[in-house]
Amino acid sequence: MPWTLLGILLIVCAAACAVGFYKFVYFLSIGYGFAVAGGGIAVLVMYLLNPSATPLWIVLVQTALFIAYGMRLSGFLLVREFKNATFKKTDVAKDTLAKNGEKKMPVFVLAAIWISVSILYVAQVSPMLFRYDNAAADVIVPVIGFAVSLFGLALESAADKQKSAQKKERPDMVATKGLYRICRCPNYLGEILFWTGVFVSGITAYLTVGQWITAVAAYICIVFIMFNGAQRLEKRQMARYGNNEEYNAYADKTPIIIPLLPIYHLNKKK
Repeated sequence: MPWTLLGILLIVCAAACAVGFYKFVYFLSIGYGFAVAGGGIAVLVMYLLNPSATPLWIVLVQTALFIAYGMRLSGFLLVREFKNATFKKTDVAKDTLAKNGEKKMPVFVLAAIWISVSILYVAQVSPMLFRYDNAAADVIVPVIGFAVSLFGLALESAADKQKSAQKKERPDMVATKGLYRICRCPNYLGEILFWTGVFVSGITAYLTVGQWITAVAAYICIVFIMFNGAQRLEKRQMARYGNNEEYNAYADKTPIIIPLLPIYHLNKKK
């Protein structure tokens, strides 16, 4: 295992997601995007300082994908946070905050979350690092992985755009048109596909058991997180729309996250 390079990558990812100390959810949102983009840039700099047999254009494409992913995620969330900040200046929001208050997490808890997510982000970016450090020179497998990642990124972006448009049209109902006819969480599907591509891009580069474990563990974690996110989303939707016949008819016939896979619910229906 290239421990020194992994250590450098950990420092970069940790610094990028340190915004979570301002608001802890940023560790898993805005900081996440920053860390992925920063991790890709860090590996590119390593390559430029000490080139390996891996073609430069392979490293550049992977870096571009990570930057695009980070900019899309963090950019979208920053815009949303700005809108929330504007809302908090209203009298209604001030009254609500005054009544409920804003709880702050202990520093040691924040530090534990920071370290944990930083390690996860390093593991997610590690296929790119392993390809560079192992001087893998093949191009077919990484190109296939890049194509899958690009498709996932496009799917995720389109799903978010469609959802926003449909919620403006019908704020009283979940999105059900376009990509949402295929599955109820196409944005989560896009996330899974993006990281599937990252994992695939490094398959021919992993040389040790440790590298395989790192890459596989990161991939399993992101898939689990997406399914867990879909489960929590469904729980909120059931609480809000559970008595809505239109919602139930849609949910009962539309796979929750994987098209054609007949898993319609991740929570038990009452």
